[in-house]
Amino acid sequence: MHGRTLHPNDLKERSARAGFAGNRLNRMSEKRDDVEFIDRLKQLPTTRSLVLSGDTPVLKRVGDGFDALFTFSEAERLGAVRETAFLGCDGETALFAMLIEIEAPEKAPAREDVALLDLRAVAAQELVPAEMLGVFGQTKSLMSWHARHRFCSNCGAPSRVSAAGWRRSCDVCGTHHFPRTDPVVIMLVISGEDCLLGRQSSFPTGMYSCLAGFIEAGETFENAVRREVLEEAGIVIGRVDYLASQPWPFPSSLMIGCIADALSRDLTIDAELEDARWFSRAEIRLMLQNAHPAGLLSPPRIAVANLLMTAWAAGEVS
Repeated sequence: MHGRTLHPNDLKERSARAGFAGNRLNRMSEKRDDVEFIDRLKQLPTTRSLVLSGDTPVLKRVGDGFDALFTFSEAERLGAVRETAFLGCDGETALFAMLIEIEAPEKAPAREDVALLDLRAVAAQELVPAEMLGVFGQTKSLMSWHARHRFCSNCGAPSRVSAAGWRRSCDVCGTHHFPRTDPVVIMLVISGEDCLLGRQSSFPTGMYSCLAGFIEAGETFENAVRREVLEEAGIVIGRVDYLASQPWPFPSSLMIGCIADALSRDLTIDAELEDARWFSRAEIRLMLQNAHPAGLLSPPRIAVANLLMTAWAAGEVS
């Protein structure tokens, strides 16, 4: 009845390989202002919710595994509900996001029925199916926005949730506020048979990744690539090609993966980076296989940086 949207896998899109990209929900955005329709969905016995406590996913323990879906009554028993939003429909199942307050572990008795796990760990350990991971990313981005935007940025008055969780409205000045997504460019810089990677001090030991940065106002993603690479590594960039994108819910970014052609090779490393260097294609293959002789590592498979490196190492892009 509610249908599905086409998935990137159906269209053989490269972005489908990235973590958090698998999301088949029909978001039914045209029904968000239909209060009666949304209320009916909440009453259906098949309706389920994904739950966050703060920024942390809550998973139901089922045997040796986990289930991401709760009934409304199950979710409400976990703690006080702060926000609820309609995510969309997966076939006959309507899915909602719920932000709840679970009592601090030191004050509450130990629970054996649920687990609170960092979303990166959920993704890296494949604790939920890939399609559910994409819905969890949607949930975390949306609920993080609500948690940080409870007051009108125009007049400062408290705002209220509307449009089934996809808008906050101010009844004092009439301003509407909508969930934001922050665009970020992430680029594999190439020069012949070499590519440029960098590392920050916060990275795991030995891990190198693609350079990245937020797009600024009035900037194309191509020019953002050129600016960021010049700022961080002192490298002049010519041609920039889009390769793939990835929702990145930490808290709510869209990673725009690019291949960038270097017009220079001498590095001037910015203080933001701990190190940056050129890697051969053979080294990248070894890093992706966790077989680099110096113990150097690539980003995990859930990251679009891994996808960029994999595509270049396999000769899919030049």
